[in-house]
Amino acid sequence: MDERKWWKESVVYQIYPQSFCDGNGDGVGDIPGIIGKLDYLAALGVDVLWLSPIYPSPGYDNGYDIIDYEAIDPRYGDMEDFERLLAEVHARGLRLIIDLVVNHTSSEHPWFKAARSDKADPKRDYYIWREPATDGGPPNNWGALFGGPAWTLDEKSDRYYLHLFSPRQPELNWKNPLLRRDIYAMMRRWLSKGVDGFRMDVISLIAKPDDFSDGPVGRSGYFDPRERIAANPEVHEYLREMRREALSGRDLMTVGEASASTLEDARRLTDPSGDELNMVFWFEHMDLDGGETFKWNDRTIPLLPLKSVMAKWQQGLAHSGWNALFWNNHDQPRMLSRLGDEGAEREASAKMLATCLHMMQGSPFIYQGEELGMTNMRFTSPDQLRDNESRGAYRRYVKSGEISKEDMLRYISLKSRDNARTPMQWNAAPGAGFTRSTPWMDINPNHTEINAEEQPAREDSVLNFYKALIRLRRAYPIVVYGDFVPYAQEDPNVFAYTRVLDGETLLVCCNFTARSLDFAPPAGFLNENAKLLLTNRETSVYMTESRLAPYEAAVILRKERS
Repeated sequence: MDERKWWKESVVYQIYPQSFCDGNGDGVGDIPGIIGKLDYLAALGVDVLWLSPIYPSPGYDNGYDIIDYEAIDPRYGDMEDFERLLAEVHARGLRLIIDLVVNHTSSEHPWFKAARSDKADPKRDYYIWREPATDGGPPNNWGALFGGPAWTLDEKSDRYYLHLFSPRQPELNWKNPLLRRDIYAMMRRWLSKGVDGFRMDVISLIAKPDDFSDGPVGRSGYFDPRERIAANPEVHEYLREMRREALSGRDLMTVGEASASTLEDARRLTDPSGDELNMVFWFEHMDLDGGETFKWNDRTIPLLPLKSVMAKWQQGLAHSGWNALFWNNHDQPRMLSRLGDEGAEREASAKMLATCLHMMQGSPFIYQGEELGMTNMRFTSPDQLRDNESRGAYRRYVKSGEISKEDMLRYISLKSRDNARTPMQWNAAPGAGFTRSTPWMDINPNHTEINAEEQPAREDSVLNFYKALIRLRRAYPIVVYGDFVPYAQEDPNVFAYTRVLDGETLLVCCNFTARSLDFAPPAGFLNENAKLLLTNRETSVYMTESRLAPYEAAVILRKERS
C-alpha cells in the first residue's frame, strides 16, 4: 500500500473568488463573502480549500495576470481579510492552499516595467527577449494560447518578449537565479502566514528550452510550443531547488498544473521521494473533444477513449506518483454539460459523474457549484463573454468567416472557460444569493432551480450525494489506497473498474447513458460477502438483476471469505 499522507486522503474544493460570494454588494465575489460560506464548506465535508488568485491584477486574465505577489486585490479585500479567512479556515479543521502563478507576470508588474525601462536594468533578465527575425517580425512561429503570435515587440529596445498566453502576460526567465531567489522568498513569506501549500499554475512550462526554432503550424496559424517546453528536463531541477529553498521541513500540499506533460513527466514530477510535487493535474482526458487543442467545436468526449486515458493514468501513477482527480475547474466548461444530461436526468448524471471520479485513486477536486449540479451557460451574445480566450476566438473566427456567429456562440456555450465562471448559485432570488447588485458577469438563469438553498433539506439532492461520497471515502481506506483495475474496458456504455486492497474488492459501475442496461459484474462477485455501499438511484436492482438504471452508479464492496 502507498505511504499514508493527509493530502492523499483529502478532498479539495476550489474557490474562484470573483464568482463565489459577494460580501460587500459591489457585484464581485470577495474574501468576506468566502468567510461567510465556510460553514457550508465544512458541512460539505471537504478537507482543503484551494483559492484561485486574489492578488492585485489588471484582470485581463481574471486574476492570472499578477502585478504584486504579496498583496490582496482591493476588489477582494485586504491582507487583514485574508488573515481572518485563514484563521477561520483553520478553526474549522480545514486547510487552505493558494495559487502560485510564477510562469508569467502581468505586463504591469514592477519587474516588467523596470525590464522595459532600460536594457541594463537587472530586471531585464527576469524575462525572455529575442531579436527580430531578418524580416523584422517575431523570432519564430510560436503562437500564444489566447491568439496571435507568442511574441510582442518592445519598440523602445527593438526586442521581442515571449508570452505563451497574451501580450499582457510576459514569461518569466527561470534561468535567472536572482528571479528564482525572489520567487522562493515570496513563497516563504506566504508560508510564514500559515498557508498549507500551493496549487502551481502551468508549472510544467516554467523551464523554457534552448531550442527556439520554428515548429509545425496548427489550425491557429502558429506552432503550439507547449509540448516542446513541457518536455524540458530543467523543470525538475527548478522544482527540486524550490523544494529545498522554500518548501522543505513543512507538511504541505503541492499541486502542479502539468499542461502538455506526458505520463513519464508526471511520474518524475510526483515521485514518492518527495523532491518535487505531491500531485499533478494532467489534461489528456480534457482533450478528447478537442478541449485543449482546438475547442471550438461541438464534439463530445467519447467514453471508450476516456476509459482508456483514465486507466492509463490511474495505473501509470500507481505506487510511483499521485493523481489529482478532476472533471471541472476554472478553465473548463462544466463536465455535467459535456458528459451528462442537462434535462430530466441532470441530478442522476451529476451523481454518476461524481461517483466515477471520486472512487478512483487520487485526491478529488470539487469545483464550486459542481456539488450542486451546476451546468453550462447559454451565451446569446459576445457581449456576455468575460473570458479573453473566448472573446479573441469569436473575433478571429467570425471575422474570417471560418465559423458563423451562430455556430461560434454555440461552441462557446459548450466549451468556453466562462461556463465555469458564472456566479455561484446560492438561492433562487435575483442575484442568486451571490450579490445584492449587478453581478460582474451574467448569472445562469437556471439558478431558480439549481441552487444551494433548496438542496440540504432534500435527501436525494446532488449536494447530499457529494456529502455521502466524501463520507464513504473517509470510512474506507480502499477508496484512497486500493489498486485500480479496469473492468469491461470494451463496453461502450459503462465505465467500470475495481479497487483492491487487503482482501477487499470495490466494484464501481457507472452507466453513461440515458438507457437501462444489463451489465454483468466480475464472475462470482455478487455473493453473500458483497454489499452495496452507494447508489445514486432511490432503488437499485443491480445486486439482484445486474441491471443499471439510466445514469446509475453503483459502488459494491466484497470481502474475501474468511
